[in-house]
Amino acid sequence: MSYERKKLGEILVSMGAITPAEIGLILEKMHEKGLNFGSAGLEEGFYPSEVLAQALAEQFQLECFDLEGFVPDAELLASLPAGMASRYQFLPISKSEDHMVIAIADPTDISTRESLEMLLDTTLVLRVASRKKIIRILEQAEGSKQVLDEVSEDFKLQLVKETDKGEEVLSLEKITDDTSPIIRLIDSTLFDALNKRASDIHIEATIDGVVIRYRIDGVLFRATEPLDSRFQGPIISRIKVMSELDISERRIPQDGRFKVRIGGRSIDFRVSIMPSSFGEDAVIRILDKESVASDLKGLTLDSLGFSERELTRFRRLIREPYGMVLVTGPTGSGKTTTLYGALSEIHTEEEKIITIEDPVEYQLKGIVQIPVNEKKGLTFARGLRSILRHDPDKIMVGEIRDSETAQIAVQSALTGHLVFTTVHANNVFDVLGRFLHMGIDPYNFVSCLNVVAAQRLVRKICPSCKTEVRHDRETIEESGLSYEKYRDHIFYEGAGCKECNGMGYRGRNAIVELLGVDDEMRELIIKKEPISQLKKAARAAGTTFLRESAMEKVFAGLTTLREVNRVTFVERMD
Repeated sequence: MSYERKKLGEILVSMGAITPAEIGLILEKMHEKGLNFGSAGLEEGFYPSEVLAQALAEQFQLECFDLEGFVPDAELLASLPAGMASRYQFLPISKSEDHMVIAIADPTDISTRESLEMLLDTTLVLRVASRKKIIRILEQAEGSKQVLDEVSEDFKLQLVKETDKGEEVLSLEKITDDTSPIIRLIDSTLFDALNKRASDIHIEATIDGVVIRYRIDGVLFRATEPLDSRFQGPIISRIKVMSELDISERRIPQDGRFKVRIGGRSIDFRVSIMPSSFGEDAVIRILDKESVASDLKGLTLDSLGFSERELTRFRRLIREPYGMVLVTGPTGSGKTTTLYGALSEIHTEEEKIITIEDPVEYQLKGIVQIPVNEKKGLTFARGLRSILRHDPDKIMVGEIRDSETAQIAVQSALTGHLVFTTVHANNVFDVLGRFLHMGIDPYNFVSCLNVVAAQRLVRKICPSCKTEVRHDRETIEESGLSYEKYRDHIFYEGAGCKECNGMGYRGRNAIVELLGVDDEMRELIIKKEPISQLKKAARAAGTTFLRESAMEKVFAGLTTLREVNRVTFVERMD
């Protein structure tokens, strides 16, 4: 039975999405831009893609499929030819013996539907969905992982040489179309790691072959099964070419960096190559500035996860007119991010703030940022000397690594500047030893010191699979707690779901130990009083130590006992 199809404009008017007068405006844009009616209205912002999907579904008498919360079938996606879903912008929903149900955005595109039916060799049952949501789900779930699996299964040895030294441009089309399997493997690995929120990619030569692992929320996970050892050389060579390193040198460590543009955003990668027993290993640090800035809601101290008590103390201490603010902790504990948050909060147009970093991790508005370039002779110490001639009010030194930088930083803090910096140490008291070991005069150092913050990052329980648990005696006592007191206490853990890749954790929070250095503390340090005495004075002045800060997160239901035991030393707490 035939029926007269209603016009899309009439349907949108009946839905209340547009007014009759706006039909004419959309028609003008449609002819001007060579688009169909639906796309023209969408591009001009008359209605969102979800509304267009509903109208198209009504026009073609198809079902409108809401993709909110939809998780695609990984096996069904993997059964499609690599990159097909992204190229034709459709999402497979389910499959039976005689047909496949797919979500598409534009049912008017008959040629695409016919091409898909031929390529997939099956009848297609259409559902209409928002194009925006289809693309987002495909980016998250399909391309990168599928291509990575496909490439690692079927390898041909091919050494890559590249002469173009411009920016590497990475897209799903490039990954699937490139003729070199090595290039496809590296590009798809980068793509997959970004989708999974990884901070580092580890490529390791082992006795079993080449192992690729990602560090996500501070913990390493294997990305694929081990690849054949024959491909270790070409993989490392490809990374060296991208980083402009010497591919003929295999006996000494090399450091480099490269930049990739993906979907309109630029991402920096820092590369470290090191010889090992079975060849060379590579670690690629991902510096996704835009992702971090959006995750941290604009890099404010509120977004770091400090407790309200510590946040109030830290805010007061970073607003001193001069002196030194020191953040300490191991690599990857969020030290630089904390300093960025502090700088963002205290920045005003009336003052000049200059930073020297290796590398500049995120761009901060209104702040002068200088990247260290040791190859060209711009070290922390040399850069810091130049900064002082630029009339700054506040200075951030990315990291104090040597006595020369430490000496200049202390002098800067003593002569009226507020200096923010980081140093590698385990807790607030180890910092004192580090500086004295660098030959810094103890009196000068403690005179300029305002605050030392030691911090760690603990993984947060995934909100999508958070469940209540009660722990046994062994777990409670191993965590330094009284079994009698906590035997019936409800703790929380993540069961593991698709949102968190089955890990039970998603995202991280900072735990912090803040030592405000007042006159009493300065006297104790100069007198070289024992650490136990310093700890007593610090506690009396309001310091909460790392373990206590971590346990507060556990009792608030934000993290797990297992996680805080991994990150901090167990101390007895009754």
